[in-house]
Amino acid sequence: MPIGDLIPWRREQGAPARREEQEHPLTSFRREMNQLFDEFFGGERALAPFGEGWGAFSPQVDVTETEDEIKISAELPGLSDEDIDISLSGNMLTLSGEKKEEKEEKGESYYRTERSYGSFRRAIPLPGDVDAEQAEAVFQKGVLTVTLPKTEETKAKKVAVKTE
Repeated sequence: MPIGDLIPWRREQGAPARREEQEHPLTSFRREMNQLFDEFFGGERALAPFGEGWGAFSPQVDVTETEDEIKISAELPGLSDEDIDISLSGNMLTLSGEKKEEKEEKGESYYRTERSYGSFRRAIPLPGDVDAEQAEAVFQKGVLTVTLPKTEETKAKKVAVKTE
């Protein structure tokens, strides 16, 4: 069920608001508050199931497969290698971490501090068994690349075609 269905004050899009020449200040305030809630819960930057804007972070991930290995690349800007956790369990690779950022600015007549926190967790199903002992992870310029060699059983084998 969309979150917009739970909001009792949401109005249908495109319904014109009635305005009078001499509008009462409370009526004007109510109309503006309704518009604010409509935009917040139903606009382009709606809660987007509590995604961006609420501290959540979901990295972009690319998965490529060759005959010998599976390679996973994840964009993790602003993180360091200490912020990232990689685990492999069966045919599931899990990337998780936490992004913390603090900015402090001092001036002659002001002091400003901004803090931003967000965590992520991505579980990526793998198409076959991989050799966890030979797995490699490299983090360079905000991009994590995990290389997982396939086991001999998972590698594609050619089947000879016989003619009769």
